[in-house]
Amino acid sequence: MMVTKKQLEELAISPAEYGEITERLGREPNDVELGLFGSLWSEHCGYKHSKPLLRTLPSDSPRLLVEPGVENAGAIDLGDGIAVVFKVESHNHPSAIEPYEGAATGVGGIVRDILAMGARPIALLNSLRFGSLDDPENRRLFEGVVAGISGYGNCIGVPDVGGEVFFSDAYAANPLVNAMCIGVLDPDKMSSAMAGDPGNVLLLVGADTGRDGIHGASGLASQTFEEGREELRPTVQVGNPFLEKVLIEACLELVEVGEFVGLQDLGAAGLTSAAVEAADKNGRGLDLDVGVVPRRDSNMTPYEIMLSESQERMLVIAKPAQVEGVRRIFSKWDLDVTEIGTVTADATVKVRDGDRQETDLPIGLLTDPPLYRLSGVKPQWLDDLQARDLSALPLPSQGIGPVLLDLLASPNIASKRWVYRQYDHHVQINTVVEPGAGDAAVLRLPDTTRGLATAIDGNGRLGYLNPYVGGVIAVAEACRNVACVGGEPIALIVCLNSGNPEKPEVYYQLEESVKGIADAARAFNVPVVSGNVSLYNESGGNAIYPTPVIGALGVLEDVSKRTGMAFVEPGDTVVLLGTGALSGDPTSMAGSEYLDLIHSEVAGNPGIDLELEVAVQQACRRLVREGIARSAHDVSEGGLAVALAESCILGGVGFELAADIPDRWDAALFGEPQSLIVVSVAPDAVSRVAEVARDESVPFVELGTVGGNAIKLGNSASISVKELSDAWYGGIESRLARGL
Repeated sequence: MMVTKKQLEELAISPAEYGEITERLGREPNDVELGLFGSLWSEHCGYKHSKPLLRTLPSDSPRLLVEPGVENAGAIDLGDGIAVVFKVESHNHPSAIEPYEGAATGVGGIVRDILAMGARPIALLNSLRFGSLDDPENRRLFEGVVAGISGYGNCIGVPDVGGEVFFSDAYAANPLVNAMCIGVLDPDKMSSAMAGDPGNVLLLVGADTGRDGIHGASGLASQTFEEGREELRPTVQVGNPFLEKVLIEACLELVEVGEFVGLQDLGAAGLTSAAVEAADKNGRGLDLDVGVVPRRDSNMTPYEIMLSESQERMLVIAKPAQVEGVRRIFSKWDLDVTEIGTVTADATVKVRDGDRQETDLPIGLLTDPPLYRLSGVKPQWLDDLQARDLSALPLPSQGIGPVLLDLLASPNIASKRWVYRQYDHHVQINTVVEPGAGDAAVLRLPDTTRGLATAIDGNGRLGYLNPYVGGVIAVAEACRNVACVGGEPIALIVCLNSGNPEKPEVYYQLEESVKGIADAARAFNVPVVSGNVSLYNESGGNAIYPTPVIGALGVLEDVSKRTGMAFVEPGDTVVLLGTGALSGDPTSMAGSEYLDLIHSEVAGNPGIDLELEVAVQQACRRLVREGIARSAHDVSEGGLAVALAESCILGGVGFELAADIPDRWDAALFGEPQSLIVVSVAPDAVSRVAEVARDESVPFVELGTVGGNAIKLGNSASISVKELSDAWYGGIESRLARGL
């Protein structure tokens, strides 16, 4: 076979990797075999540049049910016959090409990952990033992605309970669409994506196979965007959420009955990855006949069938005696079951088209891609940004009030109501803290008094300015949001979004981010149970901000003891955990929304004290559990003033600041220092706050009092709650309306 440069580029195989394939195989692969290598050796499936880094993340925990990377999702044992599985994955590249279907199939794919573990999906969350809404193309992508998430998630009956949305020119041509799903199951009935013994039967169930999604894992997700995006549209899958809903129920019935060996979803690389990875888990081989695979187009080639990423398909592996039982379950749900092959003992992958042999490959070679541990280089421009003297910035002439209103109206801070009101977040009736009400979502665990707290967080600007600290803060903020509703973090998942890792400066960002995540996870003593990467997010030579996204899962032993962000009672005292006084330190403005919006700069060197962070979260959690905290809200984007304003808006009540404001009021009110949580308590409970703070070695300061119909920040700023609300709720909607 004479391989062409175009073929290798289409499959994201380098000439050196092709040479390694031929050397290890002892011959040149044919077209179908090369397609299998392209998929399984891609960054998306093989994690060539990221697996050595992901392996450094801590995962030890007595709650851990499966080792990271072994199954489709991370699994944590909660005790009392309840386990939770959860995972986050990216669908960035498909969403850039076709936003609706890219986002919709991202939801479908992450749900099937959870389903493959035998768990019922109970919640979705999203981490989304786009370019500025002032640009029509970015508005199209934003609206399309949100519509795709809601269109799919609402149809399958899984509530979308939380997430984050961020806008920056850094993501203009490369939106990030990270989807997270949580499921629950009986740990004794957890399924595995394994093939089992020779003679077991491979059963393909669900949708027919089409030409959508071919080269999705290799040609789309493992390369940068340069030109010709339109020609990539066929690499984006097309979803059918109604079929997915039926598939969910059929698979869960199969899991309940238990008469099968393995369960695997057909996601990236379709049948290739599903079948090969299941067989490799047991050191087995495969004999597949693509000629019997149900197809939408009878003219599809074996190459297309093996690489298709058509959605709503699952692979069931069963013993011969179990096949008829599997057929009965799926036929009850009007789903076809097709026997497409068997498990073999010889550890090779044989793909046939009827009597015609298409592949004969050692399975260990397909699942053993080259791994690259590169040398990252810190770019000079980063030193320059970190050295920026923020104390030289002038104070804004407009004063505190106008700056606060401008920040509240910024799409990065403004209410995401326009997004989450399109999602059904109450289906399954387990949601007790819904989107927009708390720093984390809270779900009731059925038949118990316990609850789950969950959040998904990241900050690309901070990762851009200091990749290590950005990784630390991503973990800290996800755990902090869980703590603010009263949850104890017990597990983390990570999705690393970055540019081309083959560039030394990008690899530096990736490596430093992972180091930060690892150190933070150890500080919180919380395992990272699952990891995913999306690399090559760049176009025209410009990479996105390095954006590690962290999903955190926490437990509330008593779900009735939780808090939201809203101020509750006039007369309550508001305290700030984490500091003994308002600080005017200009370095706190590093990477802040204030610095970007008001001064048009992304600069500075962010920092965090991990020991203080852990202590602040523990103090907050104790106050919530004891019923002392009536509200809790962390200080993040927009700083202290924005956190106070948001609590006023949600509570429909004002607040008067009594603490002294330093001369550098921009840093004190709009800087974004870490490890700060705003807590409101009854006046007679302040002494208990002091006791808890002393126990945890946490400084705190009394900020002021809840009451009235305005927020008062010093003598010069008094803004009605209505003005605050109009700015905050209208920030995104007004920008979208301008584009009509």
